[in-house]
Amino acid sequence: MKLWKKNVILILVVVLLLAAPPLLMKNAEFAGADGLAEEQILQINPDYEPWFNSLLEPASGEIESLLFALQAAVGAGLVGFVLGRLTGRKTDSGIEG
Repeated sequence: MKLWKKNVILILVVVLLLAAPPLLMKNAEFAGADGLAEEQILQINPDYEPWFNSLLEPASGEIESLLFALQAAVGAGLVGFVLGRLTGRKTDSGIEG
């Protein structure tokens, strides 16, 4: 099997794993730390005004969590790719280690 086919299959598996919890656990609450931090700030200082508002507000907390996890997965994949390329470049040039 070609390398790009394996990579596409792995990416699809990751996307499926990320999409499964919100789809399978419909009534679960996926709360993030941002909302909890906002509650604490408002308890300490009720007159606090945020510096800016979100440009795009996801339809639900589950979608927001999915986008955050997908962002983390893409970032980790990019870092892994770059590190792999740098490591491969060193071994291709005859330098071991």
